[in-house]
Amino acid sequence: MNTIPMEQGLLLAGILFIIGLISVLIRRNIIFMLISVEIMLNAAGLAFIVAGARWIQPEGQVMFIFIITMAAAEVSVGLALILQLYHNLKTLDSDAANVMNG
Repeated sequence: MNTIPMEQGLLLAGILFIIGLISVLIRRNIIFMLISVEIMLNAAGLAFIVAGARWIQPEGQVMFIFIITMAAAEVSVGLALILQLYHNLKTLDSDAANVMNG
């Protein structure tokens, strides 16, 4: 069985995390920001899987399952907030949410 070297797996996880972080910082659409956070969570999960496979420990897979459940909860709450924001403001621009104070 051929395995991917740990350095390459962690490099891929780092690249995915940086892409997600840059996308969160650049985009103004809330849905794209939510997708970018999902990319960052998947990158963290990939790092756990690679590290767990390197040391032949199941904790990496357990942490990945935890990350998946946390991402599912984050998506459900995030989409509910996005629907309320769109219902109130008729836009998905994150800068428009600043008018909702008070």
